[in-house]
Amino acid sequence: MAMFRSFVTASSQLRRPQQPGPGPGPGLGPLSSSSVVPGDNIESQFSCPICLEVYHKPVSISSCAHTFCGECLQPCLQVTSPLCPLCRAPFDPKKVERSSVVDKQLSSFKAPCRGCRKKVSLVKMKSHITSCSKVQEQIANCPKFVPVLPTSQPIPSNIPNRSTFVCPFCGTRNMDQQELVKHCMENHRNDPNKVVCPVCSAMPWGDPTYKSSNFLQHLLHRHKFSYDTFVDYSIDEESALQAALTLSLAEN
Repeated sequence: MAMFRSFVTASSQLRRPQQPGPGPGPGLGPLSSSSVVPGDNIESQFSCPICLEVYHKPVSISSCAHTFCGECLQPCLQVTSPLCPLCRAPFDPKKVERSSVVDKQLSSFKAPCRGCRKKVSLVKMKSHITSCSKVQEQIANCPKFVPVLPTSQPIPSNIPNRSTFVCPFCGTRNMDQQELVKHCMENHRNDPNKVVCPVCSAMPWGDPTYKSSNFLQHLLHRHKFSYDTFVDYSIDEESALQAALTLSLAEN
């Protein structure tokens, strides 16, 4: 019994949202000047726990004080009941604010670029890395993925891509479902053209010739979740319907 109580206590402490306070670490909010340790590791003290890069336009969740890049946190804000990506605590998306304190700290500190070793202000680090030839060379020379064990099975070539999609308006490629919704809302909100939904047309039941009269409304109402979460692509539509009915009867 004592062991069980210890386990419960430890679990509750792990799940409790972290409060702001001194001490370096990704996502832990503003650091006091005395807690910042100068040196080559200063970049890691101001890194977003999602992308693992230096904060870019940082925002903080008021309830747990965790900080992220504004763009990194965006997918969490598009769901009905968002959870903090770091501590998994629920939060009010209306109480996410730009972290002016972290912004000021990013402007105050410099760190060496991991490629050319030039001292760069943290607030400019992300843009510097994308243009640094040394960093790009390091990325190009990264080891390519190799399977742990060789296989004699041929790699299927006819598997449809249901992970990334192309914008039907402008042709922008390699966007997942949430990125497609965000892209269309920001860039094509007033586009009157009728287009084929790339998500629906990639599904086994999709009609690649059907054009939505209001594609943005279709995206917002039909694609709030990923089909991968609920759909078994290996069975046909009739079998999927029967499985859903069986599960519904079992739960009720």
